[in-house]
Amino acid sequence: MLLFLILLPLLGAPIAFLLPKTARKILLPMVSFIHLSGVVSLWQFLPMDQFHGFLGLDILGRLVLTVVSILFAAVSLYLWGYLNERQDHPNRIFVISLLLFLSAMTLVTMSRHMGLLWIAVEATTLLSAPLINFYRSPQSVEATWKYLLICSVGIAMALLGTLFLAVSATGVGTVSLGILLNNGPLLSIPWLKLSVIFLFVGYGTKMGLAPMHTWLPDAHSEAPSPISALLSGVLLNCAFLSVLRVFQICAAAGQTAFAQDLLLVMGLLSLVIASIFVVGQPDYKRMFAYSSVENMGILAIGMALGGIGIYGSLFHMINNAFAKGMAFLVTGNLYQIYKSKKVSDITGLLSDYPVTGIFLLMGFLAVTGIPPFGTFYSELMILKAAIESGHFWVAFFYILFLAVIFMGIAQSVLKMLHGGTKKQTGAQVKKEDIKLAIPILFLGLPVLILGLYMPSFLNDALKESSALLGGR
Repeated sequence: MLLFLILLPLLGAPIAFLLPKTARKILLPMVSFIHLSGVVSLWQFLPMDQFHGFLGLDILGRLVLTVVSILFAAVSLYLWGYLNERQDHPNRIFVISLLLFLSAMTLVTMSRHMGLLWIAVEATTLLSAPLINFYRSPQSVEATWKYLLICSVGIAMALLGTLFLAVSATGVGTVSLGILLNNGPLLSIPWLKLSVIFLFVGYGTKMGLAPMHTWLPDAHSEAPSPISALLSGVLLNCAFLSVLRVFQICAAAGQTAFAQDLLLVMGLLSLVIASIFVVGQPDYKRMFAYSSVENMGILAIGMALGGIGIYGSLFHMINNAFAKGMAFLVTGNLYQIYKSKKVSDITGLLSDYPVTGIFLLMGFLAVTGIPPFGTFYSELMILKAAIESGHFWVAFFYILFLAVIFMGIAQSVLKMLHGGTKKQTGAQVKKEDIKLAIPILFLGLPVLILGLYMPSFLNDALKESSALLGGR
């Protein structure tokens, strides 16, 4: 099953190359839902590690893979209607890259060897680049090259970190994750610390942590909205999983405090950067992109605080994926209606387009952590961890920056929801496309349900994952 989930989208790519344009749009959701069915089956029948331990799926990988598959299925449904509106754009390379991108992200979640993990993360960079440049505009070309250059520098740093990890593991003889975790005390601590710095900087670049975040606002704002949903909702989570693998190795070697100090600095800096650039942001896609920087910072802070903060961080990873995926799909509807990414060009949304307006309001509340959405409770757990561990200054700045970001996004969203309407000026109001609303609801419901009810299987999975990372 593990190999099947990797090969399914990989084999779908050459089929997409041969199919006509209309058939390719059907192939994408077909492959994604077969992939999702296979992922669901893994919660009942988990296979053993394969290929001499290079491929495997622990509870952490299973959580991230499930989020990846659900979000990809929702985006593939959205793309069915989205691509119909863009018949003038060729979609062969686009669909092929999407399928290969899914295969690479699946490999990231299943990699049980640090070298293979690096290869998989690098593959996600190369395969997602053509997706950003779908419109072939000067701005999207610039964003694509910026994404490639900055992430390539980051992934090169991660390669150096992997090499230093191999030096640290000379007494172990391999960088296979399972063996490293079982032989943590045998690792050379100075070389391990050096490798952790490079790995955190490298994978942190891909994750969008400050100060290595600079590719993220451009890539998210210039990519098609469904691709922004994938980049923010699942690609960043795959990078976060890579950081978690390094964190696991540190915990096994007794160097948890060293890793936590690094994550705390990067996490707080990410909140600072996001709070500065969100306030008064004129581009609503860039606004949500900086919100991604904020939420990656929240994940890092949760891991740094330990205890219940690790549980909260993993829970927030899931909530944020659905919330951010929903928010970016809403921006796709906004751009289709108004043909603009400027906040100032959109007013009276609730009156003219009530379905899109309600979804925008839901997306705003979800990404900023307002009850009853699940993001509120995951952020609250991280705040509790800061107070319980005695990091009162962290708790203060955490609340301060979250409040500033909330007010910055609220200012823009409320302007878009209210104000003058097209109906008042006599302008034509288009009918909303229900086909584009269903996938948004598909992502909005989970983050709402998780704020009201925690399924027992998910609670058990989060507790088991937290235990792997030294949390509770």
